[in-house]
Amino acid sequence: MKSIGKVIDTFSADINSKGLPRPKVDSIDLKTGYGIINDKFAGKELHKTVMIVGIDSYKLALENGISMEYGSLGENILLDFNPHDFEIGTIFKIGNSEIEITEKCTICNHLSVFHKKLPKLLRQCRGLYCKILEDGIIKKDVNVSIKD
Repeated sequence: MKSIGKVIDTFSADINSKGLPRPKVDSIDLKTGYGIINDKFAGKELHKTVMIVGIDSYKLALENGISMEYGSLGENILLDFNPHDFEIGTIFKIGNSEIEITEKCTICNHLSVFHKKLPKLLRQCRGLYCKILEDGIIKKDVNVSIKD
């Protein structure tokens, strides 16, 4: 295992949540074959039950005059490194859990509520979908490693 960064924050949308930003939570509880406990998207598309975003996406937006609060890109996990530097199939160990990158998140036009340029600006770095390989609880400041 090679340490590559940390979790900045965690987010989850319960059944009553609407739109973005996704609500910040103290932790997320990952369950293999299900998703994030108490998240409204759990149990649906298991190959993309967790979305990760790197802080660089928010920095890019800010450099272009677009300020957003964390959670605005729909992420469950905000990371202090750029996960787009890794290939689909990469496995991250986050605390005692493991997730695997399965696909790039497509740009949604609803991001234009923050700024009309945002969908195009972030088309290559909006976020990555992951599936859960190993159960675990993820909290702020937890270390992230990559499996060799």
